[in-house]
Amino acid sequence: MAKLLKARVVITSPNNPPLSGGAVLVEGERIEALGAFEELKQRFPEAEIVDFGESILFPGFVNLHTHASMTIFRGLADDLPLMTWLENYIFPVEQHLRREWVYWGAKLAIAEMLRSGITTFVDMYLFEPEVIRAVEETGVRAALGEGLFDFPSPGYGPLEKGLALTRELLESYATHPRLKIIVCPHATYTCSPETLKKAAALAEEFNTLLHIHLSETRDEVALIKARYGETPPFHLEKLGLLNERLLVAHAVQLTDEEIELFARRGVRVAHCPESNLKLGSGVAPVVALLEAGVLVGLGTDGPASNNDLDLFGEMRTAAFLQKGLSFDPTRLPAEKVFEMATTFGARALGFEELGFIAPGARADLAVVSLAAPHLTPFYDPFSLLVYSARGGDVTDVMVGGEFVLRGGKILTFDEEEARRQVIEIAREVRALTKKG
Repeated sequence: MAKLLKARVVITSPNNPPLSGGAVLVEGERIEALGAFEELKQRFPEAEIVDFGESILFPGFVNLHTHASMTIFRGLADDLPLMTWLENYIFPVEQHLRREWVYWGAKLAIAEMLRSGITTFVDMYLFEPEVIRAVEETGVRAALGEGLFDFPSPGYGPLEKGLALTRELLESYATHPRLKIIVCPHATYTCSPETLKKAAALAEEFNTLLHIHLSETRDEVALIKARYGETPPFHLEKLGLLNERLLVAHAVQLTDEEIELFARRGVRVAHCPESNLKLGSGVAPVVALLEAGVLVGLGTDGPASNNDLDLFGEMRTAAFLQKGLSFDPTRLPAEKVFEMATTFGARALGFEELGFIAPGARADLAVVSLAAPHLTPFYDPFSLLVYSARGGDVTDVMVGGEFVLRGGKILTFDEEEARRQVIEIAREVRALTKKG
């Protein structure tokens, strides 16, 4: 049966005025109609009415870069530089990583993301088939791939097996309605030119995205320049990897010339402002990238380096950073940063039917109730969602026309069970770190 979703305000996209007293008709996995509630009620009298009351209905967010299962390492090692954090803490404990840890960590992450209005996320991690299992069971949408390294991985062993696993996933999930497999070489400092070329060839063969950490820190730039004679972007350019299939995470340390190169090659960027700040990596030149025509979306990065999966927080931080650094409060306004979290993120993934509300679009939607004190009073929906709302304010989420969060309750899995499992996993992780 078709559902007629009613809210005080419907945000269709940042480029259209919000629809006051609006409604959205959902049939199957798509939006069939959009307009005033009374009009749609008369046109579709058989539709089930779902009244969200005093609320804002908006397109689901796209988390363009994360390592979801790292919920199990949240708070394990903080206040450290990136390479110290990775080499002295994360990489060593990941040598003991288990499949079930990844599965439960992903389920807990999905619960957190749903409560932040995230309907789609991009994941790069280890034992990625376990993340796939979590995605299939929970009803969310994802683009994901196994992290590839030159050194042996606890998930697959030697690199060639990692490439073989990636190929197997690409073949197995080619027609999945909610899953997109991407190719994920970790970074230019953990992957040789030969590895990067093999990964790129796989992405080209299957016409999918190549996702990589790039130009995150000054130390990374200096290392790659010393090793290969070029900065990370020009290193990839020399290898032939800069194109519309490339999605880079971070892109903090960029020159004007590199920004222009990204724009010319059609490279997409996942901006992760809070992780970059916490690790002391710097601030990405987001406004310059956008003005150059680069497609920039928002990501949380992993919950061990952020330490949450709250895209409301990322929107607010992204906007405030650009205003503060430029001494210009008009930089990166609420509508633009909301567009980065929705339409731009979806387009960066090639999901052309997501990130907006219109007839024919997929029904990936989220709702924020206006009842909370920090969401009162209500003047402008973009201002409220970007500057006032936070993770946990979302009451309802729909993915592909099906409710996965309804009235504050997750419908597709036991959130408390995931939490209990991760608490037990954390005890094991703590024991491992003490031994180390």
